[in-house]
Amino acid sequence: MKPFHLITHALLFFSVLLSISCQPALQEPVSSDYAYFPLETGRYWIYDVQEERYTATTSPLQRTYQLKELIGLPYSDVTGQQAYRLIRYKRIDEAQVWQPDSVWSVRLVNNQAIRSENGKEFVSLLFPISDQSRWNGNQLAGLDSDEYIVRNVGQPYRVLAKQFDDTATVVAQDDSTLVSQDKRIDVYARGVGLVYKERTHVQFCTATPTCIGHQQIDYGTRQIYRIQSYGTD
Repeated sequence: MKPFHLITHALLFFSVLLSISCQPALQEPVSSDYAYFPLETGRYWIYDVQEERYTATTSPLQRTYQLKELIGLPYSDVTGQQAYRLIRYKRIDEAQVWQPDSVWSVRLVNNQAIRSENGKEFVSLLFPISDQSRWNGNQLAGLDSDEYIVRNVGQPYRVLAKQFDDTATVVAQDDSTLVSQDKRIDVYARGVGLVYKERTHVQFCTATPTCIGHQQIDYGTRQIYRIQSYGTD
């Protein structure tokens, strides 16, 4: 190859390197899975709640009511991170006026969706979301380790008359034995947020041979939250 051609090829090579090095670095995109946990002021969710309380000496106490969660204005928490107030209301049914219940908080920090409930912080979701991903939901709560597992990512889920085509189920506990049942499950829908929640903590009868194994509840509680409506005020 002639010297002129060598010089031409060398200049072309260095010009390509220079153009690559001068391009700005690509920023890591925000995870699209954040849509399972949407946060914006004015967004609300209304749940139909079914609650059952059991004792060994009385009949089960059953009640139903509605719970509304509304995202308030953002603020800076004690760590300097942006958080949102989660304002919660209750009413017996749609004929009643909403009554203030409590104020919690929610925030997205790095790859975690964090929900503060009664002064305890729980990692509700870990991003990106994938089947069988696991994390300690209690890592910020100062409690014993509690492993959360994701299942059925991208699968449909029906709540009441509503069909959600893209959901993810978080299982914190799903154990049932001859003596007890402990079930804690959350279902999130993309673009909506939490659409179903179940909390069951019951002890079964073991006092006599005839009741063992029949899931006859002695005491405990069961709460089921089903999404009734949602939107933005």
